[in-house]
Amino acid sequence: MNKFSFIAVFLFGAIFSLVTTEPTEDKKILLDFIQKIPHSSAINWRMNSLACSNWTGVTCDHQRSSIIALRLPALSFHGPIPPNTLSRLSNLQILSLRSNGLSGPFPSDFSNLKNLTSLHLQCNNFSGPLPLNLSVWNNLSVLNLSHNGFTGSISPSVSSLTHLTVLSLANNSLSGEIPDFCISSLQIIDLSNNFFTGTVPRSLGRFPSSAFLGNNLAPNSGSLSLPALSPQKKPSKLSESAVLGIVIGCSVLVLGLLALLLVVWHLKTEAKNQDLQRTDKNQKGMENLRSRSLGNGNGNGNLVFFEGSNLAFNLEDLFRASAEVLGKGTFGTTYKAALEDSNAVVVKRLKDVYVTKREFEQQMEIVGSIRHENVVPLRAYYYSKDEKLMVYDYFNEGSVSSMLHAKIGHNTNPLDWESRLKIAVGVAKGITHIHTQSGGKLVHGNIKSSNTFLNRHRHGCISEMGLAGVTTPAAVRGGGYQAPETMTAKKIYQASDVYSFGVLLLELLTGKSPANATCGNEVVHLVRWVHSVVQEEWTAEVFDVELLKYPNIEEEMVEMLQIAMQCVGKSPEQRPKMAEVVKLVENIRITAVSTVI
Repeated sequence: MNKFSFIAVFLFGAIFSLVTTEPTEDKKILLDFIQKIPHSSAINWRMNSLACSNWTGVTCDHQRSSIIALRLPALSFHGPIPPNTLSRLSNLQILSLRSNGLSGPFPSDFSNLKNLTSLHLQCNNFSGPLPLNLSVWNNLSVLNLSHNGFTGSISPSVSSLTHLTVLSLANNSLSGEIPDFCISSLQIIDLSNNFFTGTVPRSLGRFPSSAFLGNNLAPNSGSLSLPALSPQKKPSKLSESAVLGIVIGCSVLVLGLLALLLVVWHLKTEAKNQDLQRTDKNQKGMENLRSRSLGNGNGNGNLVFFEGSNLAFNLEDLFRASAEVLGKGTFGTTYKAALEDSNAVVVKRLKDVYVTKREFEQQMEIVGSIRHENVVPLRAYYYSKDEKLMVYDYFNEGSVSSMLHAKIGHNTNPLDWESRLKIAVGVAKGITHIHTQSGGKLVHGNIKSSNTFLNRHRHGCISEMGLAGVTTPAAVRGGGYQAPETMTAKKIYQASDVYSFGVLLLELLTGKSPANATCGNEVVHLVRWVHSVVQEEWTAEVFDVELLKYPNIEEEMVEMLQIAMQCVGKSPEQRPKMAEVVKLVENIRITAVSTVI
């Protein structure tokens, strides 16, 4: 009996010791960091509390012996990162300090973080050059330094990051030529909006041209062109050196794929370990995520999900997701976020929000309650002092804008006339439904082709509604879709939506963007151009050349053109109501759109 009691006491003590094990030295390092970094948001780090279980943003390894992940996004940090603090977390694998106000040069002592797999410093105020030697992070999978003020060039040592899957350096002031680095594991790259010169290296030619926009690169450098074959020479057999090159290239590719598989396996293993530590939290499940409460007094709470959403992730999942910039619009930047469960969502990061938290929540509740076949539903939102986010479904085919204006060879076949008709009717029905909400006073406020998608029936559906009600009035100014009254009154009406829809119809008819810059940098607005062409009785010159190959549709195109011209009347009183527009567009050809829901 005594022997049994001894064993029981020993086992209990061992288990208790294991549960209460804490990374004491790492805790001291974090407390040193938080005491030295200026910040306005409260953070619950205390030496006498359990870091691995309770500390905000902290994840420990399975043995709870060291901190392996630190995620502190949007906590109002500002100023330089105190030296000799975070760099002492020798086992740190994931570091996210995104969306703060951090400044100064890139922390040189981060070179001590040899085990880093993900580094997120985007949306801060860092400046100066990028690190010269990137090879110190040979396990790095994600590097996001976008939306800062970094200068100088990209170090060729980036080629040594053989596990890299995401590289985002967009919206900095980087210059020089883009180095020719061939990383087979790389899946996402964004170097847009810098000062790079030269051409896009052939090794990066597989990525879309949007990844290199906003630079001083040579024309057509975003795509990889094949060299022309000489007519005087017949194809010859491959030389031994060519065969050897192919063998080596294939070997490198295979090794790269194996490395990528190892990274994926490692990330899955880490996720399982984290799940064990968060069992109690996950048991509450969607009830916590759907809660209307935004957490603590600083407003840094959970995502608020709407009824009917089958998404299951939290704010940290969203912040650590691999992100790709889809576009920058009137109301903010839109990202594609790839979650760990392989699902993707669209995140709208709002700018210039001027309403109170209560007003913002009320507007989101109105928008989130709308359910219609031709309106993209708002799935969730997030409000804090520093961040306002909206979450939507992701459409794999992209927007109608990308379908209309993608370069030849970069997209599927151009939209045919039937598809454009269905897009027009679908969007008209969606806007009409929006105009019936809130006692018939709700306005969309941001109708354009980049916010238009194809639903499951391949009819048009409209996204990003209601943002004009929460942003500064100046934000209604935009490129070619805005009605004249919005430029003076700085207010959007339902009649303004009708005007924007008319511009969308013209875009579908002409295949041209609403505002085009000529070679002399003069901006030509689509509405003015169509007016001038029609007045000269050259109506046939208006239509997209891609539509001219379809027989017997000229009368239908002219009829849609007439509807569009009514919608873009100069004064709001001249424009029809959206309910009337639906009937007009449907009547263009009933048989073509009779199945529209």
